[in-house]
Amino acid sequence: MTEDEARAWCVARFGEERAAHVARFLDMVREENSRQNLISPASVETIWSRHGIDSAQLLFHVKQPGGAWLDVGTGGGFPGMIVAILRDEPVTMVEPRKKRAAFLQECVDRLGLRHATVAASKVEGVEGRFTTISARAVASVEKLLQAAEHCATPETRWILPRGRIEAEELARLQRDRTRVFHVEHSLTDPQSSILIVDRNQGRAR
Repeated sequence: MTEDEARAWCVARFGEERAAHVARFLDMVREENSRQNLISPASVETIWSRHGIDSAQLLFHVKQPGGAWLDVGTGGGFPGMIVAILRDEPVTMVEPRKKRAAFLQECVDRLGLRHATVAASKVEGVEGRFTTISARAVASVEKLLQAAEHCATPETRWILPRGRIEAEELARLQRDRTRVFHVEHSLTDPQSSILIVDRNQGRAR
């Protein structure tokens, strides 16, 4: 997917106005990247596809449209800021690194995203329940599920973009009978996957 194709994909699905807001945010990331390492320098030239659309595609895996969304470890804004730009429901972005959290808050303010909140803390300190929980840059799915469990309800869907998913990680998830999961292919990288995790409604926790 080229950068032009990525922007056109966004326009076709979310409209010119929202795509323009995404473009404005991506420009902010490029500018800030010279001051702090938000994204890999190698991915700056492909920021629309590598980060923008890679984040936007997650919206098509939501189980309950309209609910509150929690993004854990938002970093430079992915996927949390993209999600907040492309939907009007509440989005909470969790980023414990103060400098990055300050950048996210500046972006929220400049883009007028009144439904978006930045929590400059670890997820363990977040209060509230969310219908969707995402995390793009976590090393361990198991640790994430444990750390953010207090933010979930029985209906919560976890949408977790991954690189290549190791067989050992899948085996560990299969042993957890309280959850069910499936894997979707990423639109932007044939080597990447999106792990979708739901509560196993047929089995009490």
